[in-house]
Amino acid sequence: MRLLIVLLPLLLMFPVTVFASGTSLPLTLNEAVRMAVEKNLDVRAELFNPAQFEADINRSRAMYDPLLAIQTNYTDSSTESFTSGGKAVSSQSLALNSSLNQLLWSGGTAALFFNNDYTKSSTVTGWQTGLGASFTQPLLKNFGRDATEIAINISRYSKFASLERFNSRLLSTVAQVRTEYFKLYSLREDREVKKVSLELARKILSETQARVKAGVLPAMEVLNAEYGAVTREKELIDAELAVSNQVDVLRILLQIDPKVEALQTVDLPPRDPYSTNEKDAIQKALDRPDIREQKRTLELNELQNRNFSQKTRPDLNFTASTQLTGLASAYQRNVDKVLTFDYPVWSVGLNLSYPLGNGAAENDYRKSRLKTEQLSLQLRSLEETSINEVRSAIRGVEAGFKQIEVADRGRAFAEERLKSFIRKNEVGLATTKDVLDVENDLAVAKSNQIKSVVGYANALTLYWQVTGELLDREGIRVVEGDADKLYSATR
Repeated sequence: MRLLIVLLPLLLMFPVTVFASGTSLPLTLNEAVRMAVEKNLDVRAELFNPAQFEADINRSRAMYDPLLAIQTNYTDSSTESFTSGGKAVSSQSLALNSSLNQLLWSGGTAALFFNNDYTKSSTVTGWQTGLGASFTQPLLKNFGRDATEIAINISRYSKFASLERFNSRLLSTVAQVRTEYFKLYSLREDREVKKVSLELARKILSETQARVKAGVLPAMEVLNAEYGAVTREKELIDAELAVSNQVDVLRILLQIDPKVEALQTVDLPPRDPYSTNEKDAIQKALDRPDIREQKRTLELNELQNRNFSQKTRPDLNFTASTQLTGLASAYQRNVDKVLTFDYPVWSVGLNLSYPLGNGAAENDYRKSRLKTEQLSLQLRSLEETSINEVRSAIRGVEAGFKQIEVADRGRAFAEERLKSFIRKNEVGLATTKDVLDVENDLAVAKSNQIKSVVGYANALTLYWQVTGELLDREGIRVVEGDADKLYSATR
């Protein structure tokens, strides 16, 4: 059964089931995976990283928000002037200025401004108004969309990388769930083996005591039987402890209510043969989330590399401005003059600046190039490691399946051997210790059989993990919108 996970609603509003104290919870593997994806704290925490990068993207986009500036200033001064024979000259001025600035994708800045200055002194009294626009455009350094939106693109690539990291977290968590689920199955089955072994040891003890009492066996045989029973009782206690500890591991992993004291594993480990194809498996592995994350990181560094390359250019800016002006004693007359277009002012220019040597920009660029080469080598190393992991996992699957058949035969032989020794003991050809040793061999064979089946299941899990197909097999899909919804839901 495939499970399609819609992450955000589950992360924010998953239903809470109330359990009574001491409850035993039957749990299928599919349910365990679903609960981990919904509730696992590490998974939930990891999704906040791409959501935070979405906030960074929107924050960087805010550079395109128009900037409105309003300024007012009043000055009252009294100074001594040579032209007035050293007498004090007083003046008052008032400035009421406003502007609207807009950054353009090309890196340029356009502005509209409306300035009003009022001056009152012994020599002049009146208003001066200017209505105009200005434009500044970098021509070399900081020119173009890539340079202008570098912060946006860095945040976007970082978000993509964090989504791949989230996929990796999901992949490892689902693999861990499968492993821990079958480990609990293994421990519970091993506990049952220990119970059966203890019951048989106690039965042998009872029969031995009766035969010693009847004079058929020496008293030493009772000690051997008692030792065998005590040893198996201790093993059962250890098995009970291991099961309880494993239940706690799954409880934390799946965030299960603490009132649930026992977990019942419903699904059995797979025993059917699984066909693998090395070429297809390697191709899938090279598209694993951790490799995609490394590629995203490389793309991000290449973007920064191009930006640092542009920073080595001279800083050449084109500037242009135009303004309509007016000057009059009355404000309304002053504004009327502005609107007549009779007093225009305009200017154009080029501003060039370049640090001699430009060492800072050159070394930033070189460091970025070195980082790119380093990331490329790390990507190659990761790809080669993934290929080796696939080949190792394939060998593990093949060996794991063979181990099941060997363990099945081993258990069958151990059962026949125990029956034989019980018959020998009944006719005095085998001691009680011999029977207990052979029974212990059967218990070991049973445990080996359980371990072989679980080992094969874990080998399959590892194979699907290293090929990156485990999430698809479980029907889990992560999209960029999951993080976007988490970002939008935050107030």
